Amino acid sequence: MIKNRIYLDNCCFNRPYDDQANLNVHLEAEAKIFVQNEILNKTFELAWSFMMDYEIASNPFFDRKLAFLNWKNVAVIDIEPIEKILIKGKELNRKNIKKKDALHIACAIEAECEYFLTTDGKILKKSISEIKIINPLDFIRQFYTGDKL
Repeated sequence: MIKNRIYLDNCCFNRPYDDQANLNVHLEAEAKIFVQNEILNKTFELAWSFMMDYEIASNPFFDRKLAFLNWKNVAVIDIEPIEKILIKGKELNRKNIKKKDALHIACAIEAECEYFLTTDGKILKKSISEIKIINPLDFIRQFYTGDKL
C-alpha cells in the first residue's frame, strides 16, 4: 500500500452531475472536487485503470467523457487488465460486490492504493482488508482531522 494513493471510482467522478438539491449529494460533490484539487497539489496520488476507461467510454455525455479522461493524464499509475486483477475481481464478486465494482476495487488494490473513494452506498458497506473504502466527505474528515469514522 502506498500512503496517500487513492482511487476514485466512476460514481465519484459523476457525483457533481447528480441532483445537487440533496444536501448529502452536494457535500459529497464538493468533497470530491476538493480531493481532485489536492491531487493536483500533490497531496494525493491518483490511480487509474482500464475499468475507468471502460466506464467513461460508456458515458453518453461527451463533455463528461472529456472532463473525466483529463484525469487519466494526472494519474501516477494506469492499471491494465492482468490475470491477477481478474482473479481478485472474481473473489470480490463472490462477496456480493457487482462485477464492475469488484474489478474497480481489484484495480485499486493492484495499484497499491490506500483508499478507494466511492459514493455508492452498497460498496461503502463492504469491508475489504487490503484497502479502505470511504466516501469523499468522510475521507476529507478523516484525513484532515484524524477522526476515525
